[in-house]
Order: sequence, then C-alpha cells, then structure tokens
Amino acid sequence: QVQLVESGGGLVQAGGSLRLSCAASGRTISSYAMAWFRQAPGKEREFVAAISWNGGNTYYADSVKGRFTISRDNAKNTVSLQMNSLKPEDTAVYYCAAHYEFRIVTARSEYAYWGQGTQVTVSS
Repeated sequence: QVQLVESGGGLVQAGGSLRLSCAASGRTISSYAMAWFRQAPGKEREFVAAISWNGGNTYYADSVKGRFTISRDNAKNTVSLQMNSLKPEDTAVYYCAAHYEFRIVTARSEYAYWGQGTQVTVSS
C-alpha cells in the first residue's frame, strides 16, 4: 500500500504561485508513475499533470501547460507541482495519485492510490 499526503495549498491572488508537495509512505514510489488531479466544486475530478517513474517523461493538461511543472524526487519519495501564473479557474482541491507502472497514464481510473487533497484558491 502507498499512502500519499499533499501539502502546500492555500489562498493566492491571480498571477501568483504555489508549490504543492506530495509525500509518499508505505512503499517507495520509484516504480510508480505519479500524477496530480484536481476537482473544482460541482465538477468532475480532472487530470492536471503526470510524470513517469524516473522523471524522464511528463505530460500536462492543455489548461496548465506552460504554467505548471511536475517533478519528483525518488530518493525523498516525494512529488511536487509548481504552479505559476495562477488563474481563478485553477481553484480546486488538488490530489496526488500513484499508478503502479512506469509509463504515464492520464485516466483517473488507472490510479489506485490517492491522497486526501489540498485546497488551492485563486482570487481575482
């Protein structure tokens, strides 16, 4: 089992930045593809970004491409999401997720392990 705990959320003005972190425990995540999803009120949980097991490949939703950067540190068992140029539409609960495979996947159903989420609120 992999336990995931997100941190770093908060309230920020439009145009600002936040860095989310996801700390894993229970198992090393070096064999897992990792991802961030988000869920805004009244909406489905959506894919944001993913990174392959060794960080060699990344993939982003069009809505965040060029503004967000996903990274990982397998030695520390952590994954991060650097969010720049934040917009009010980025407001959501952000979730870290783990998929036991080397390659990147974007479907929510592929991810077996989830954190509890961290709230990001961007004011206009």
